[in-house]
Amino acid sequence: MVPAHVPADRIVDFDLFNPPGVFQDYFASWKTLLDGPGLVWTTANGGHWIGARGDVVRSLWGDAERLSSECLAVTPGLGEVMEFIPLQSDGDDHKAFRMPVMKGFASRYIVALEPKVREVARELISDIEPRSECDFVADFAEILPLNIFLTLIDVPLEDRPRLRELGVQLTRPDGSMTVEQLKQAADDYLWPFIEQRMAQPGDDLFSRILSEPVNGREWTVDEARRMCRNLLFGGLDTVAAMIGMVALHLARHPEDQRDLRNSPELIPAAADELMRRYPTVAVSRNAIADIDIDGVTIRKGDLVYLPSVLHNLDPASFDAPEEVRFDRALTPLRHTTMGAGPHRCVGAGLARMEVIVFMQEWLGAMPEFRLHPDRPVTMKGGNVGACTALPLVW
Repeated sequence: MVPAHVPADRIVDFDLFNPPGVFQDYFASWKTLLDGPGLVWTTANGGHWIGARGDVVRSLWGDAERLSSECLAVTPGLGEVMEFIPLQSDGDDHKAFRMPVMKGFASRYIVALEPKVREVARELISDIEPRSECDFVADFAEILPLNIFLTLIDVPLEDRPRLRELGVQLTRPDGSMTVEQLKQAADDYLWPFIEQRMAQPGDDLFSRILSEPVNGREWTVDEARRMCRNLLFGGLDTVAAMIGMVALHLARHPEDQRDLRNSPELIPAAADELMRRYPTVAVSRNAIADIDIDGVTIRKGDLVYLPSVLHNLDPASFDAPEEVRFDRALTPLRHTTMGAGPHRCVGAGLARMEVIVFMQEWLGAMPEFRLHPDRPVTMKGGNVGACTALPLVW
């Protein structure tokens, strides 16, 4: 049932898990909303607002005073069950928990990790290159960032397939697990590591964070579980999706491959621009006060969905946004691929480094590659969109 405060001309039937045509083109499926008002109400998934224009998305994403992060997602019960720290905390609590996490992701640790990223990338490439073709998603994109994250938290790499499935169930649930079962599966996996890190801290990411006090006190066991649960799920899907989209662009644009091979010093700027051009993350917020915006009122208690794609690809936000320009003047905070405001992704530096290293290593070792002529690219929707198949040949 549509609430009385939602005008009839704002109502759409748009399922974020299955927008029209998403399996062929994630971005085109979302861009259908750019032709209408800046804020719409979808009847799908229980009903919620969607920011549907760049300025609206950007403004609401940064509004931590009137929008809370507690809800996590439109999936019923997910936020109440997961209780992620720091993602679902607000205000002073968010600052207190975010600080140790930010220290855990300090730039010196990211720099120290770069050789490992190169090593993993080179190992994967050396196996892939002789084949003359691959499914980039399965053979590279889903392996590199997850292996690096598992290295960061110092858990066995052979657990990758098991944990990958948990990540998929969070961002695009298929009904095979309840949210309670998903939480329990993550907690059962993580608890032995958490227990060890709290008793005998090491050099891993969890240890670094849990060794930092929260407002001058130690982490409680419940807080440690919620934080590690947050980082586990945060590290399972987003970077894999981004690397897949970057590879898709390069396969479609051999001229960009050539430019970057001839001028590898352009790769960091190219990574920033490609991350802007191919955003796939969205967040949910619940209103804790009435908000008048775009000619309508978001009422206290309403759920608001904010897709980065509708900010980054809005022509009113970026000039010719679908064009990739490696010399585009960007700062990391202008686009919303990694979020905006106080909840900007704590792992943004790590993600950027991984994308840059991937491009350097792949373009440095692989011949010119293109899309497979007989096998289609497929994509998925959800809270993190991604390529599900990316067949390449060379």
